Amino acid sequence: MYDRVADLPLVVEDYALTAGTLETSSDFTRVSTAIGLSGEGETGRGEDVGYDADDQRRFQDAYGDGGLDLVGEYTVASFSSRLDDLDLFPAPATREHDRHYRRWGLESAALDLTLRQADTDLASALGRSYDPVRFVVSTRLESATRLDDLRAVHPEAEFKLDPTDDWDDALVEAIADRGGVRVLDLKGQYEGTSVDGSVDPALYRRVLEAFPDAVIEDPAWTDATRPVLEPARDRIAWDAPITGLASVHERPFEPAWLNIKPSRFGTVESLLETIAYCETNDISMYGGGQFELGVGRGQIQALSSLFYSNGPNDIAPGGYNAADLPDELPTSPLGPPSAPTGYRW
Repeated sequence: MYDRVADLPLVVEDYALTAGTLETSSDFTRVSTAIGLSGEGETGRGEDVGYDADDQRRFQDAYGDGGLDLVGEYTVASFSSRLDDLDLFPAPATREHDRHYRRWGLESAALDLTLRQADTDLASALGRSYDPVRFVVSTRLESATRLDDLRAVHPEAEFKLDPTDDWDDALVEAIADRGGVRVLDLKGQYEGTSVDGSVDPALYRRVLEAFPDAVIEDPAWTDATRPVLEPARDRIAWDAPITGLASVHERPFEPAWLNIKPSRFGTVESLLETIAYCETNDISMYGGGQFELGVGRGQIQALSSLFYSNGPNDIAPGGYNAADLPDELPTSPLGPPSAPTGYRW
């Protein structure tokens, strides 16, 4: 698939960085950076979704008025090579993932600009079509009340939930009674972050039994949890460790499911290579979000529409992340645009 876009011409004449912020339902202030590349009367947009707010502000302050030497004539592939030679961080990156996130913000903006300059869209360039795309709503719970609030806005809402050690039998039963849980994100692959998940085999057993049809994302695969997880291999998905094809091969067994978050891959080439591998090897995929505040959300919706439209895609419109839910929100499935352009919805 990458060969279909790699040699498309790209002209970059200028760029701009714009800050975005949102108070989220998870009690933190989300900061991201919108990246705009312009040339030949068109603007391509991407979004750096790194989670370190201070790092985002340093990026905006240091490079917002220039400083990145991006002007030139390229192809998609040669622009990516140009980024190899640039230091995208005015101060050292907080985490290695941040390098992928910033790289993806620039590569997605370049892809969008390339397609717009060619007067086409990503689906057409890849010989695919945009299909209506299902989504789930992702949230952390201390009670089942949040699910009721979401259902008040979207009665048929389905969910991706993050079990924690506080999920006792009563809470698990209350959640299960409400139905619609498609994915349980155990976050057992995170270390040293504010969202590190449980590694408790008892919790794993509790939720596997209570939600027998749910995909189980990112469990900790340890000597203690393996006996609980082994019977559920066919519904285990990986997310945080997946940064390219090599990382797929590093899983403890051939995956049945992958959560595809484009920003984790860094480059268009790595993303499309991994998706192609999944299609060839019957690995089920679904889309994942990173609290995108701008164009990044539409871009992950577009990708999900192209490749895994019926999956439990964690790509709900951004309003679902707000602490106070709007009275009206789009419902699942999302219809594709009637006249798509570039890499955007």
